[in-house]
Amino acid sequence: MPCLFTLLVCSSSSSLTRHEPDHTSLLRSRRRRPRPPLAVPPPQFSSPSRRALVRRHAGCVGVSLAQIASARLFFPDIASPPFLPAAAHSSDHKSGTFLHDSGSHISMGREKLRKQRSGRLIETLKMERVRTILTHRYPYPHEHSRHLMIAVFAIWLFFVSSDNLQTLIMKLDKNFKWWSMYIAWIFLAALYHLPSFQSMGLDLRMNLSLFLTIYISSLIFLIVFHVIFLGLWYLGLVSRMAEKKPEMLTIIQNCAVISIACCVLYSHCGNKTITRDKSIDRRTASWVAFSLWKKHDDNSLISKLLRMHKFKEQICSSWFAPVGSASDYPLLSKWAIYEELASNGSGHSNDISPVYSLWATFIGLYIANYVVERSTGWALTHPLTMSEYEKLKKQLKPDFEDMVPWYSGTSTDLFKTVFDLMVSVTLFVGRFDMRMMQAAMNKTPDESKSSDLFYDHLDGKDELWFDFIADTGDGGNSTYAVARLLAQPSLAIKSDGSRQTFPRGQLLLIGGDLAYPNPSSFSYERRFFCPFEYALQPPAWYKPEHIALEKPELPLGVSELRKYRGPQCFMIPGNHDWFDGLHTFMRYICHKSWLGGWFLPQKRSYFALKLPNGWWVFGLDQALHGDIDVYQFKFFAELCQQKVGESDSVILITHEPNWLLDWYWGDKTGTNVEYLIREYLKGRCKLRMAGDLHHYMRHSFIESKEPVHVQHLLVNGCGGAFLHPTHVFENFREFYGNKYETKIAYPSYDDSSKIALGNILKFRRKNWQFDVIGGFVYFVLVFSMFPQCDSFRILREDSWADRVNSFFTAMWNVVFEILEHSYVSLAGVVTLLMVSFFFVPTKLSRRRRALLGFLHAVAHLTSAVILMLLMELAIEICIRNNLLATSGYHTLYEWYRKVESEHFPDPTGLRTRLEQWTLGLYPACIKYLMSAFDIPEVMAVTRSTICRKGIESLPRGGAIIYYVCVFLYFWVLSTPVVSLVFGSYLYICINWFHIHFDEAFSSLRIANYKAFTRFHIKKNGDLEVFTFAVDKVPKDWMLDPDWDMEPKEPFQMSYTRKFPSKWRAASGSDPTNAVRIVDHFVIPRTPPDSPTSGSAS
Repeated sequence: MPCLFTLLVCSSSSSLTRHEPDHTSLLRSRRRRPRPPLAVPPPQFSSPSRRALVRRHAGCVGVSLAQIASARLFFPDIASPPFLPAAAHSSDHKSGTFLHDSGSHISMGREKLRKQRSGRLIETLKMERVRTILTHRYPYPHEHSRHLMIAVFAIWLFFVSSDNLQTLIMKLDKNFKWWSMYIAWIFLAALYHLPSFQSMGLDLRMNLSLFLTIYISSLIFLIVFHVIFLGLWYLGLVSRMAEKKPEMLTIIQNCAVISIACCVLYSHCGNKTITRDKSIDRRTASWVAFSLWKKHDDNSLISKLLRMHKFKEQICSSWFAPVGSASDYPLLSKWAIYEELASNGSGHSNDISPVYSLWATFIGLYIANYVVERSTGWALTHPLTMSEYEKLKKQLKPDFEDMVPWYSGTSTDLFKTVFDLMVSVTLFVGRFDMRMMQAAMNKTPDESKSSDLFYDHLDGKDELWFDFIADTGDGGNSTYAVARLLAQPSLAIKSDGSRQTFPRGQLLLIGGDLAYPNPSSFSYERRFFCPFEYALQPPAWYKPEHIALEKPELPLGVSELRKYRGPQCFMIPGNHDWFDGLHTFMRYICHKSWLGGWFLPQKRSYFALKLPNGWWVFGLDQALHGDIDVYQFKFFAELCQQKVGESDSVILITHEPNWLLDWYWGDKTGTNVEYLIREYLKGRCKLRMAGDLHHYMRHSFIESKEPVHVQHLLVNGCGGAFLHPTHVFENFREFYGNKYETKIAYPSYDDSSKIALGNILKFRRKNWQFDVIGGFVYFVLVFSMFPQCDSFRILREDSWADRVNSFFTAMWNVVFEILEHSYVSLAGVVTLLMVSFFFVPTKLSRRRRALLGFLHAVAHLTSAVILMLLMELAIEICIRNNLLATSGYHTLYEWYRKVESEHFPDPTGLRTRLEQWTLGLYPACIKYLMSAFDIPEVMAVTRSTICRKGIESLPRGGAIIYYVCVFLYFWVLSTPVVSLVFGSYLYICINWFHIHFDEAFSSLRIANYKAFTRFHIKKNGDLEVFTFAVDKVPKDWMLDPDWDMEPKEPFQMSYTRKFPSKWRAASGSDPTNAVRIVDHFVIPRTPPDSPTSGSAS
């Protein structure tokens, strides 16, 4: 490889000075019989240094000459490099032997050649010739990175030519787009310093510097244009329709596209006008180009490459030719950039630069389009017709909110959630309770007879279907999937080989946590109301901003609540609904009349419903205490004494399933609820339901001699929130002194344990916003350790074992230095230890918490130190190999200034005038933009200064710049590692210690495994319970054609429609087709002569 590299460098360098061969003649010669090549005299070296250079690389040259001579056996028309001796050019084609007189080096090459007669050698030689041709044909900086520009242009064309760009923008998070641009920036900044790319002939400096120059110039030019245009609009010189200001992001995108287009043109055509025969017009030239490209030739890859060069010349000279010379535009002659031949010493030419022509064309098109659009105001004065608007609306998709990013370091909602929780717990708990305010505002002294709390309008039915869900309002897809199932007039589901039909529930019960992460207008409207309104639309006359003063506000034509035939909804608040003191819940639930197409008669945060055939529903509000208040207890206790019959059955709804949580935490909560069940219900509580845990589990009592207080315990928090594990609650057995067994867990214990593995594999992909926190923490841990000036001693060891030992020794030295000398890093380590300890749940003992927290913190500290040392080693290697810190802070700018005058000449002094008129701002912007882009160089130069003179030698601004540059790269290196370490910690904790069940599954943001429970009170009084589940929630939705085609009357209620839901799954199985039954059981009616007995089947 060193020999091959030397040959490529030599051939590339020589091609810059020798005359170009006629590639058309080479093409013609390929059809002739092989002929002896022309002898080329050996090169004459005029200086001893050049002769020494040849002698130094004699061995490499010998091998390379042999390889080239061998290539002539297969490609006799290949022109030899001019530095080869004449004898090395001749060969005997019949015998295959070489005629040479260049000494032992050629002999060595011949012996080596005879061992390498394989296809791989042929391909290697082809690539050598290809590189020689490419370098030889266009010896300019733009030619080095044209392959990269081909890739950039192809990607850009792929996105622009279709809706792929819009699709990508719609699917990606806005922060993710900025993160991608950031990664591309620092990646390219480091790419062009790497020796592997330079050895392949790829030099990105020209395109990078050209892109930055054109980009900043375009940005400034367009901003000035918009300022002038707005000034004209303000003076009334343009149409008043032009009031709408352009978006800055649009200007930035246009500038980027213009810069990329100019760089692509320069990479392939350069900045030189390619002359062509004047007798051939553009159409003829295009035809000639295509004829040359299509021309049949069965020669090898080299001939095709030669034809490609000719084809490209025709394209550059005809399709992308400049607009003309400066003499054609005398007024613009002083405002143009000229082609390369106009530079001093290279001849005289007044042709305008092709790159400048393309840039001016794009800028002119943008300005013309903007002026015409804003001046005429055509689009504003010609609105869409109703049919066009409806057609456009049908093409839209629902704008659902994504799952809440609980580990986001950029979400203001999460910070507001933490703030609201702290305020609610520290200020209001024990001091102010909205439930007491509701009791004080009650109009009737006897609350058991209050219409605000007690509802019996469903009592007169023979049978009743009703549903239960909880924990909605997280991701829009999952919430809508459940709401769509609830809204269907009927569900046809296969069960036991037969197909059963289940009618829509006339009553919907929601068990709290309506919207996440906090109760706000945005979260309630976008995450809770929006999916339900799509599933079942509210009445056409209903206004979302309407506030119900006197409930129930019945629809027109309905005199009383008992006569209303549509679905209704009652709900209790959860802990997330209490974060703002229940303010949002009272506003949107107790003072609104519709949740989509479900009617809301509810006036308080707790209620009692009397259902047919002796069944009752008690909805309890536990607030943040995990228990009911005394006023609420009084209401339900009096209701049990006065209205609930001895043989009646009660379904108790609370938000928290304290039977599972108390067992898990080893605590006891809900004493008032327990006392109500034991002393007032006295065995009449047949079923307790709750949410809060986002899975489905049911436990049934085991018959014994002890009295049974609650027969069945049911948890269903699968209404739309992220999934919770089930396997951590596998060992639950006892509650209220009764034994229980697990009847069903969804997902199963095995599936739940396997899902937890996603913390290792998917944590960063699901929570990439966590990078903001994780990368900053790692940087603080090693902040005081930058730079490691003696890090190169690790690589001075003789063996890899010694290097590894030296590396670990350096790690220990860094840790001890943090503990002994640093301030910032030591504070970071102490903070990390404290946070790690308190992060471990109190379920474990204090000793185990300390051990687990210590190990967690040590894992992060070790990873941060390793990354810091690796980064310092990489920088040190680049500096010692003269890849970084070679010429100061402005390396890229100084290099560009040298080549700019040659490849972009300015004979009229345009740049000088711009510099004078802008008071130096023009070159300064480009200069510092290139410095800001070239972070590795700035970081390396500053690091070298610190290592020589100490950090005290730098001004404060210089130190800040250094640490900012270090942070930009260290952050990228550390973010995958911190996510891997933290995700592994969560996996170990959830599967080995059964802790962090909330943290370990909220990180996965799983929208699948959604379920709701449908109840059927039969005519005989039995309660039949079904739980329907959807294993996989669709991510893409489309307008339901059945819903769109169904006639809609102005005053028709949505629950009367056959297809009430607007959207259906665009890909995969729709929830109405994928739903299945995961649980089914029956609670018999209590016989009148045995009020406390009962069994389940």
